[in-house]
Amino acid sequence: TAGRTGRAHVLGITGPPGAGKSTLTNALIGAYLARAGTHIAVVAVDPSSPISGGAVLGDRIRMLDHHDHERVYIRSLATRGHLGGVTRTTRQVVELLDAAGFDVVIVETVGVGQSEVEVARIAQTLLLVCPPYFGDDVQAMKAGIFEIADLFVVNKADMPQAAQAESRLNTMLTVRGARGGWRPQVLRTIATTGEGVPA
Repeated sequence: TAGRTGRAHVLGITGPPGAGKSTLTNALIGAYLARAGTHIAVVAVDPSSPISGGAVLGDRIRMLDHHDHERVYIRSLATRGHLGGVTRTTRQVVELLDAAGFDVVIVETVGVGQSEVEVARIAQTLLLVCPPYFGDDVQAMKAGIFEIADLFVVNKADMPQAAQAESRLNTMLTVRGARGGWRPQVLRTIATTGEGVPA
């Protein structure tokens, strides 16, 4: 892959279990496909099966809308006990997909807490998916994944708590301030319908 990488934009999608990462990834694939000629690869990190050691494939099930599209490649990887939200081989797989000519490589982590930040070393843009009920302000202010995200997405924005979650995040980001000239944005989506996904 030497000399053939560095062309793809690598988007990391992370967040706690149940936030809607896979459904949002599926919607993002559709949004990218609307751009003529764009080729998208997805590396979906799944928990390991306790029986086979392989990926449970829960993420792939939520991406069936696009799995057979000629411009889409989706691959599940099992954590196999590796901590950090990704696998030991995620970076190498991303580099291979980059070298193969994909324009966008999405890395969807396994459900994470606050300290699983390894995806930040792989992705150029890190999107943190937050459910509307993501917790209190003190928890949100703690160091970790909240410090490294470039975009915060309040998914399931049709739930009544979404406005409060968005407000909390904006308050937290005011305290955090800009980093490298970029102040992270807070967006709302309803991944099941596609609302907010193009933004």
